[in-house]
Amino acid sequence: MRVTILHQHHANPDCPATCRQYAFMEKLALRHSFTIVAPDAWRKLRLQHKYSWVPQGVELHECKVNYANKMGVAMRLLSFVGFAVCAFVKLMRLKKPDVMWAVSVPLSAPWVVAQVARLRNVPWVFEVQDLWPSFPIQMGAVKYSWLQKLLYKMELSLYKQASHIITLSPDMTDYVIARGINPEKVSTILNGTDISYADAVTEADVEMLRSKYKLQGKQVVLYAGTYGRANDIPTIMQAIEQLATQQNIVFILTGTGFYEPELRALAQRLPNLLLLPPQPRDRIFDLFKLADLSLVTFNNLPVLASNSPAKFYDSLACGTPVIVTNPGWTKAFVEKYNCGWYTPAEQPALLAQTIKQVLEDRQGLQLAGEHGATIARKLFDRQLLVKDVETILQRAADL
Repeated sequence: MRVTILHQHHANPDCPATCRQYAFMEKLALRHSFTIVAPDAWRKLRLQHKYSWVPQGVELHECKVNYANKMGVAMRLLSFVGFAVCAFVKLMRLKKPDVMWAVSVPLSAPWVVAQVARLRNVPWVFEVQDLWPSFPIQMGAVKYSWLQKLLYKMELSLYKQASHIITLSPDMTDYVIARGINPEKVSTILNGTDISYADAVTEADVEMLRSKYKLQGKQVVLYAGTYGRANDIPTIMQAIEQLATQQNIVFILTGTGFYEPELRALAQRLPNLLLLPPQPRDRIFDLFKLADLSLVTFNNLPVLASNSPAKFYDSLACGTPVIVTNPGWTKAFVEKYNCGWYTPAEQPALLAQTIKQVLEDRQGLQLAGEHGATIARKLFDRQLLVKDVETILQRAADL
């Protein structure tokens, strides 16, 4: 099977990124011919040089397009348009594949694939990693009602044109089906995680970190991810401040993004907050193994309840229970499998209270961690999830 994938956020494990497609391509390229079209923007985020930029056997075609999470709306749109134009040209020139695979976001990526697929008569699979345009609209980035309607019309058209749709959470699947799409055309394949990275972390690795950051006798609460506008960082900051008198609790935050200046100012003022730089994909698991508890927080917006955040999977794989703040599928998941707790978004006092109570119940904390590690190996292992991806791509190619 010859597969061409379009991915605007391609990164490798040298980067502070989830690397879902990298893990899948690494496995699939052993049995199939793989080509990826991607921008070169993420190369500058490499924190080490241990891994090839694409897996062995994958053919890379790059577009020179600038992009950064700190960009404003106008600059992001320019980046999206620039990549779309470049990607269209490259996809039209490549050898005709058996199937194309479009990874969204943004919505412009599957739109380009849909046009090329129509012109070249190739089936294509649409992977929905976030719900666009619902996400930018609810975040206030798309203010004009006429443009909102146009984007929703475009979204539905792409769902209809795709041979199959992959979503990263059951709530995303429900959303797509509610738009009038045949349920048989939609499959949930969870974001998942790299279990091998989690299992590679040793007790010595954890103790080295504990000693390095002087955390002996401390309980660690970890937030590992983007400090973005959607991540409810102000609530975490207020909870840290409310727990500043709890000398046995230390918060570690690692990442970058919009709220980084405010976090740096808070870290200078409070002794219970340690800010670390972004970590390569294969090293983030050291911090999750070090932590007693991790936070998976988002703003109180309906679209964010469907999220499938990498930190959720990474934490549970390491045996570290989570506190989630969305009332969607992650809340139902942690309650069903007893691997975490829920507290409503944007309520810092309640978050601080929950953190304190959870950490005081050491036996409950240990049991939740064990439950998370067990279920992660059953449901989250990308080496298993890739089999479902392969089946979907093969079926689409055979249409």
